[in-house]
Amino acid sequence: MSRVHLSKTGGLAPYAVSAANSRGRRHPEAEHTFRSPFQRDRDRIVHSRAFRRMEYKTQVFVNHEGDHYRTRLTHSLEVSLIGRTVARALHLNTDLVESLALSHDLGHTPFGHLGEEVLDELMTGHGGFNHNRQSLRIVDVLEDRYPDFPGLNLTWEVREGIAKHSGRIDADRDPEFGEFDPHGGAPLEAQMIDLVDEIAYNHHDIDDGLESRLLKFEELAAEVPLFADHAAHAKHRYPGANPFQLQAMTLRGLVNELVTELVQSSARRVQEAGVQTLAEVRACDEILIGLPREVATRNLDLKRYLNERLYRHPHMEATRGRYRRVIEGLFAAYAGTPEHMPEAHLRRRAGGEPVERIICDYVAGMTDRFALDEYKRLSGQDPLAGGPAGG
Repeated sequence: MSRVHLSKTGGLAPYAVSAANSRGRRHPEAEHTFRSPFQRDRDRIVHSRAFRRMEYKTQVFVNHEGDHYRTRLTHSLEVSLIGRTVARALHLNTDLVESLALSHDLGHTPFGHLGEEVLDELMTGHGGFNHNRQSLRIVDVLEDRYPDFPGLNLTWEVREGIAKHSGRIDADRDPEFGEFDPHGGAPLEAQMIDLVDEIAYNHHDIDDGLESRLLKFEELAAEVPLFADHAAHAKHRYPGANPFQLQAMTLRGLVNELVTELVQSSARRVQEAGVQTLAEVRACDEILIGLPREVATRNLDLKRYLNERLYRHPHMEATRGRYRRVIEGLFAAYAGTPEHMPEAHLRRRAGGEPVERIICDYVAGMTDRFALDEYKRLSGQDPLAGGPAGG
């Protein structure tokens, strides 16, 4: 597919989301002189505290384990880069895609998916916990930068994309998403995020796994066909490359294949579906952004390998109990003595918010580092040492 160059104001496909037709914001604001609504959303996300905290939130490896491992922040930047490439090639709205990519992980907890799992258990009977819902809660309620409105007052389209980036909405499970038409499909810009998210984390989880030595290059090349093809090509093309360069060139080829296949397959699907407008995209029963079946199968094999050899590696499993105790201990400490939380959080009780939700919001917003330090402060125990703090 030929390279596409778009101006910032034109070149959109007729079925793309247009900023000019945005459904607006919950709290009306005057338009900016030269920034589009989605560009303003992107900037508000980047300037938020929740965005900055992602620098110290786990992707796979906890922050203290090394300086070069990805975090939620670097992951979100990589999703944004891939998303812009795909959006530009498909004539979709790159500003909307960038806003969605940068905001899609705002609601993640410390310690990765384990933190989400534990908080959801602790919130049983109190509404549960889900990082997608939390991302929307952050941009709608919890960010407190502006005196004129709560949250970031993002456009309806960005908020919808946060709610729908993992698929259609279940109105019974997520009644707070009801305003986003549970029966309608997501625009192509939102459909894309789930896949570019997957491409990004498959790539960098391999990279980080190799960096940690929990994964082995030759084992990947022997057992994962998608990786093997690009490893063989890199070895042939760069015979003098050192191991790090060989790893980088292999992953470069792998990502390029997946992105190229995603663009070409999605373009075919859109053409075959015959959609001409955004309304027709929303009415379409099938997902139009996707990999070809054969490539999707090879990518699934890679995901299974990572699940078995990295995410469930004995080293990773050994840390789960430690970080579970941190989340559970913090929640119990604040439930027993809410005054341990900052005054800004305590004030929300006056508005009638349940203390469990206030605690959940506070713990979910913590970085790995702060959660470990706070646990040590409240319990006197060093969670990394397993004994008394300082002992």
